[in-house]
Parts: sequence; structure tokens; C-alpha cells
Amino acid sequence: MNITALLASFIYLVSSSLLLPVLLLLCLLTVWLLVYSGQFFGMWLARRRLSPPANAIESLAALHLDGFSAPVRAFGQAFAEVRQAVRAEIAVLNLLRDTEHHMWRSVDRLKMLIRIGPGLGLIGTLIPMGTGLAALAQGDLTRLSGDLVIAFTTTVVGMVLGLVSYLFFTIQRRWVEEDVKNMELLCEVAMQEEQP
Repeated sequence: MNITALLASFIYLVSSSLLLPVLLLLCLLTVWLLVYSGQFFGMWLARRRLSPPANAIESLAALHLDGFSAPVRAFGQAFAEVRQAVRAEIAVLNLLRDTEHHMWRSVDRLKMLIRIGPGLGLIGTLIPMGTGLAALAQGDLTRLSGDLVIAFTTTVVGMVLGLVSYLFFTIQRRWVEEDVKNMELLCEVAMQEEQP
């Protein structure tokens, strides 16, 4: 038996068996992104309703955090407890780094979906194209048209996943940067006031 034909048959079998998992993943990621869209718009509405304080530095120094986002308010509560510790500066720095790390991890799924969505869409395009071309060689136009529908719809879904994820990631990255800036400012102002 020709080894090239054997390898080609094996690769074709592997490629064909990947179509179902790719379609399933695209469906699951689409549902996840729809659910996340609701969460995202909830965060957006909460931020739109905020009325920023006239003097952010004074508000942060006094721990009056009503005009700041929920992550900054939660950090302010944890900060008030941690700054009473024995080694307050180290504890505050640790809290700041942990909170910042947690906030950046919250956008990692979107960052991955920016790449994974179009990649799965491309895989979902190429697999049916191979079987469609084989059907065309046999004169089976019905199968070819069915494979082309799958190929093009997976491309569209993958690209939409990537584009929407990029939009959400860009906006949420800006929110994280703003929150981290306010948390760092809170730490600097409050810790300076405590120094003699």
C-alpha cells in the first residue's frame, strides 16, 4: 500500500472528525458571548450612572468612593481593613497587585476569544470545503451546496465572535486601566497622609 495515500487518508479522517467539535465550540462560544453581552451592558449602565466627584484626590483620600466604579469601591473597603495591618505598606501593595491581577484576568476570556473565534471559523470553513470539492468531483452538487453553506456560515460566526469580543475587550480594558489608576491614586494619597 502506498504510504502517501495512507497518510492522506489518516489526515482526511482527522480533519473530518474535527468538524463536529468546531461547530459545537462555535455554538457554545456564541451562547457565552450573548450571556456576556448582558453582563457587559450591565457594567456599562452602572458606569454611566456614576457622577464623578469634583475633586477625585480629596474623595479618594477621605475614602468617599460613591462616585467611583464598583471595583474601586470594593478595593476601598479592602484597603481600609488592610491599612490597619502591622506592615501596612507591604499589605496595601500586595492588595493592589492582587486586585489588579484579578481585574486583568477578567478580560482574558475576551482576549482569547478575539483569536479563537476567527480561528474556529477558518477551520469550520476549510473542512467542509475539502468534502465539498470531493463531492464536486463526483458530480454531487447537493452535497457541495450543503458543505458551502456550512463553510460560509462558520466563517461569518467566527468573524462576528472575534469582532464583538474585540469591541468588548477594548472598552473593558479602558475601564480596567481607569480603575487601576484610581486604586493606585487612593493608595498613594492615603498612605502619604499616614506618614508623619
